[in-house]
Amino acid sequence: MRPMSFGQGGPQSQWDPWTPQSQQQPQPQQSQQPWNSGNSDNTPDWAALAEASEARAKRRRLLFIGGGALATVAIAGAVALAVVSANGSGQASDGPSGQLPSTADIPSSTATEPSFAPTSAPPPLDPKDFVSSVKKDKAPLSPDLLFPGTQLTMGETVYKKGPTADTRTCGSAAQGTLPKVLDANGCTRLIRVTYTEGDTAVTVGVAVFDTEAQATKAKKDADKKSIVRSVSGGGVKSFCTGAVCRSTTNSYGRYAYFTVAGFTDGKDVTEKSTGVFRAGDDLAEFAFRQIRRRGEAQASAAAEG
Repeated sequence: MRPMSFGQGGPQSQWDPWTPQSQQQPQPQQSQQPWNSGNSDNTPDWAALAEASEARAKRRRLLFIGGGALATVAIAGAVALAVVSANGSGQASDGPSGQLPSTADIPSSTATEPSFAPTSAPPPLDPKDFVSSVKKDKAPLSPDLLFPGTQLTMGETVYKKGPTADTRTCGSAAQGTLPKVLDANGCTRLIRVTYTEGDTAVTVGVAVFDTEAQATKAKKDADKKSIVRSVSGGGVKSFCTGAVCRSTTNSYGRYAYFTVAGFTDGKDVTEKSTGVFRAGDDLAEFAFRQIRRRGEAQASAAAEG
């Protein structure tokens, strides 16, 4: 058989190895002449062959890139379809997301929040209220309850407790202008107690009224001659029965309290008798504290009850 030279023979097609066989198209019939008409020795045109090879390689790369992009889009579409199918199938999911309420069931941020009425602790009970009226002042009352113990310490001074007295006829336990003052304002009871320190003696008297207004008026009506009678006995000599003594008057709540202080040896009290003045002030202060404590105890009991 005679060998065939390039460019000779019947109709030839240029077959591309990168194109599927079914897509290969026949090429127009080539003239029977060499590839390179300018080459008379029938040698192949190597430059043309190189260009053709480069074109095929470039087309191959483009096919790879395009095919990869299409594959990526296809995979992404499959994943999206799978997600939509899983979540949009209308069946409840077994996972936590399947237990979430729908958007319509979730409260919006504008939902009304619960409100609470402001609360505050009740105001504390005023102790004075319980000793300002007979209607509230119900605690037991006696000389020993109002003035307990056998002695009293005020600062550095110790006073010994002496005799006590308790009467419902207030005027009989007072002298000077005080009986009239007590009776006119409705005094119902007068409690007295005496304390001594050396040769100084003080009797403090607490007059009881039904209301604070009565006690306050009694205090205003009293003058320098309104004096509570001293209580003696039980080792305490009589005092302030004829000598000059010092007296005080005050009130708290429905109680008015008075003091009379002097010497047990009958001497007159002068401006230099500082011990007598101090003793009278101490016993007046003690009477005030005891009346206030009476109110505090009753207020505390009412708050706990």
